[in-house]
Amino acid sequence: MLACTYYENNLCRSCSWITIPYEQQLQKKHEELSSLLAPFDPPPFEPPVESEQRAFRNKAKMQALGFAHEPVLGIINHEGRPVSLCRCPLYSKDMQEVLSFVESWIKTAGISPYRIDKKKGELKFVLLNKSEATQELMLRFVLKSDKAIAQIREYLPLIVEKFPLITVVSVNIQPVHMAIIEGAEEIFLTQKQQLKEYFNQVPLYIRPRTFFQTNPHVASQLYLQAKRWTKEVKADTLWDLFCGVGGFGLHCADTETALTGIEIAQEAIGCARASAEELGIKDIRFQALDSASFAQKGNHSPQLIIVNPPRRGLEESLCQTLQEIAPHYLLYSSCNAKTLAEDLQRIKGYRIQKVQLFDMFAHTAHYEVLVLLKRDD
Repeated sequence: MLACTYYENNLCRSCSWITIPYEQQLQKKHEELSSLLAPFDPPPFEPPVESEQRAFRNKAKMQALGFAHEPVLGIINHEGRPVSLCRCPLYSKDMQEVLSFVESWIKTAGISPYRIDKKKGELKFVLLNKSEATQELMLRFVLKSDKAIAQIREYLPLIVEKFPLITVVSVNIQPVHMAIIEGAEEIFLTQKQQLKEYFNQVPLYIRPRTFFQTNPHVASQLYLQAKRWTKEVKADTLWDLFCGVGGFGLHCADTETALTGIEIAQEAIGCARASAEELGIKDIRFQALDSASFAQKGNHSPQLIIVNPPRRGLEESLCQTLQEIAPHYLLYSSCNAKTLAEDLQRIKGYRIQKVQLFDMFAHTAHYEVLVLLKRDD
């Protein structure tokens, strides 16, 4: 079991399963998934892909708490107290060191954390991303306004001189007094604006305000399995809906594949296009559109459609559209097996061919699941 002083001292309960031996965690997840998919008569599951038990996250999201003279980066715990999580064992040692330094740096720079109760202060969050391939880091400050940018610029050399692998620094402006982490405006303080990552020799890019899987080891295995299953069914026309930065589509496509990737976030589409260009794959279109709207207006039926929706699932209208399009295969990646089961109930005329559990979120009840569905002719 993972030793965590935060949990042991009742300071943080985010890893609610941390006291359960890891093999039992996997078994509990397997049992839940088996129960949810039982109505669809699935074949035996592929062996689950296990996570590292510590230092497996590549992104830290820290709320700025406390006061300018006594800042805290972490969470408000279940007792309503601010708790610094800079040494959380889910993060690598270098990420822990950066977070701890930035926590004290906030005091040096004199930047006031945002107080929700008083609607005062500037710094709302500190976000940190890491590329496993290059070990480079992206540091982002989420502010209420642009008032503290001058202070950040003035004292930023203290951070980048101590941590030269921090190659991307930006400020995000989130002016609304709501539980929204990021706003629409991003101001870069470095010339470089993205991190480069590699999964299975496929280049991917991490930019602000784009979704990127938080467990690199498990995510790389997820994409690799999607590629294997796609090759097995010999699909040469693909749609990748909710494609993000292109992880699934870029793994599954090759020079003989026609791929269309759809994602609402323009920043993510820019990343996907850059990766496709670097790979030299020509017959690819990445477009910044709503996935449901695109599917409804689609004028042809691909052989395989990949879907990787948010936790709420596909929702009824898109399920109906997919049933009408009727591709030979559906490849569904889900971070919420309950909404997956609801969607499978809505999409008629398909049977499950393959299922695999990917433990993207160790020490919690959450996991990712990949399902290959074949049209029942």
